[in-house]
Amino acid sequence: MVSIESLIATVVGPLIAHPEELTIRIEESDEFLEYHLVLNPADIGRVIGRKGRTISAIRTIVYSVPTEGKKTRIIIDENAE
Repeated sequence: MVSIESLIATVVGPLIAHPEELTIRIEESDEFLEYHLVLNPADIGRVIGRKGRTISAIRTIVYSVPTEGKKTRIIIDENAE
């Protein structure tokens, strides 16, 4: 079974100009598994897309993967590090 982290990397990687700078941090809370995308600032707009359509499509794909017990979230960290 493919992990959600590798699924995110596979979908986001081709969209960005600096794939080597893509980092995915996983934070777990009581209710959610949050996947924080840390990107080069120039790539943030590419991942979000016009009117948020690209990130919405990515979230639709990732959220359709069944998980055990916890909901999944994707968060783009704009002010990371």
